[in-house]
Amino acid sequence: MSRNAQSLWRSWLTTVVVGFSVAQTRAAGAFAFGGPGGATARVVVVQDPRATVAFQPDTNRVQAMVNRGIMEFTGRPTPAGAWRSVVSTNDVVGIKVFSAAGAISGTRPAVVAAVVRGLLDAGLPPRHIIIWDKRADDLRAAGFFALAAQLGVRAAGAVETGYDPTNFYLPDSPVIGQLLWGDLEFGKKGPDVGKRSFVTKLLSREITRVISIAPLLNQNDAGVCGQLYSLAMGSVDNTLRFQDDPGRLAVAVPEIYALPSVGDKVALNITDALLGQYEGGDSVLLHYATALNQLWFSRDPVALDTLALRELDRERRAAGAPEFKPDTQIYTNAVLLQLGVGDPAKIKMEKIIAGRGSPG
Repeated sequence: MSRNAQSLWRSWLTTVVVGFSVAQTRAAGAFAFGGPGGATARVVVVQDPRATVAFQPDTNRVQAMVNRGIMEFTGRPTPAGAWRSVVSTNDVVGIKVFSAAGAISGTRPAVVAAVVRGLLDAGLPPRHIIIWDKRADDLRAAGFFALAAQLGVRAAGAVETGYDPTNFYLPDSPVIGQLLWGDLEFGKKGPDVGKRSFVTKLLSREITRVISIAPLLNQNDAGVCGQLYSLAMGSVDNTLRFQDDPGRLAVAVPEIYALPSVGDKVALNITDALLGQYEGGDSVLLHYATALNQLWFSRDPVALDTLALRELDRERRAAGAPEFKPDTQIYTNAVLLQLGVGDPAKIKMEKIIAGRGSPG
């Protein structure tokens, strides 16, 4: 049994002993997944009703939202001081985006630009900032290479950078995957080929801290292209074997996120909720989208994904769309691995209207 699987098993036993907390919280309402012990999560939500016009972000308003959000989240009086409390000027900061859905439905370049400017103002050298995702082609199509050139920072794809043969995820019951070009073992032969998923060298050899910016966007198997799914599936190769099977995905996503070279490097999670798209996944289907004009800040990826699932469900119901029931075992397993809090009753939300007073 892998160390991650052992941890999952021990956490499951702990949950049973303390009183079936996951079952209790799920019974309390849809998309409730419990949490470790008495843990709580803090989420700062910044909203500006005029942050988008016709689904396009207003760059200045988004910058103000990011500045306000990071100051409120850290309690620091200036954006520069707030960012320096999250990362060090000696860090190499990787800004993880979800770019496969493009610049409108995926992570929006305006949000990333606001974060990059904040880091630069905080004193990080431009060469220490990397905008990254799994594939360079997706980054380029979504405008992130152009943005990186404009701001003087780097953009990089995990596939193109390559994978680390010494740093990998090996499931407890390995399933041999169909390897694709770019996977480390593509074209190789042998009894163990295809059993491992190798971590990108971006994480294992360059990036010391990660800021994850995930869109509020549905994903048919995971429910949401959120913090857990975006980082886990973007960080390793040989993932087709998980994406074809919801059961395997539910185990792999939290276990990959729990790798020291992956989840342990996360300094901050931001959910880009300027728009919420409840159908379509990687496709831009704006007739299934709602302009929320919000950004969510938290260190807890499970809490953000739980809120995202609930918000997309609310949007579906409001639109009279057919009911959608994703396999939410990913989030239950993430709670068991103590990656965060999935009980909405234990998620403390501080809501701010940009340009107005203190949190409400």
